[in-house]
Amino acid sequence: MIGKLTGRLEYRAADHVLIDVRGVGYIVFCSDRTMAALPGVGEAVSVYTDMVVREDLMQLYGFLSLVEKEWHRLLCSVQGVGAKVSLAILSALGPDGVSRAIALGDWASVKAAKGVGPKTAQRIVLDLKDKAPGVMAMGGTVAEAMDEPALDVVELSEPAPKPKRAPASGSAAASAGALSALANLGYGPSDAASAVAEAAASHPDAGEADLIRAALRLLAPKG
Repeated sequence: MIGKLTGRLEYRAADHVLIDVRGVGYIVFCSDRTMAALPGVGEAVSVYTDMVVREDLMQLYGFLSLVEKEWHRLLCSVQGVGAKVSLAILSALGPDGVSRAIALGDWASVKAAKGVGPKTAQRIVLDLKDKAPGVMAMGGTVAEAMDEPALDVVELSEPAPKPKRAPASGSAAASAGALSALANLGYGPSDAASAVAEAAASHPDAGEADLIRAALRLLAPKG
């Protein structure tokens, strides 16, 4: 199983790229958002990958963060959702948007993705709602990992520049921290995830402390 590729971006198409890794070219399919964030042809690149192997197919799908990759894996686990639909949802919402939509039960946002009908959108939200807290919590781990030094791409002829990678999402890290704080206060994962997602949607630039305060207001007993 191929989980990550680091090499040179050799070719771009509408929905996939060719990455040269020490002389071996890998065709990697990506969401529209990931395609837009990838570097130019000839530059160093590093992507996480998910490999689909069937009797009549072998394809790689690429992601700039582990959170995006995990959502792709979970989306594809839902009945009736394949890699194409998953990438359409990630293209429309991005990994943070998927986290918020599923935590809030907002199937209308999921339905906005190309090729996703209302029944499929509702099934996705229903099947994955309990998984949202775990994926949202990954945001903090991913942000910490981004501080690690990047590995050089090894080439036989000349040293390559360090690969570009996606910047850590501040909102994902803040949401992960807020989710952890609420869990420590005794709130259930699903309730905490919904409150943090709603707070993040209302205050997209809020830091962790502000998200915690906003989420606590939403979780406070009404009346």
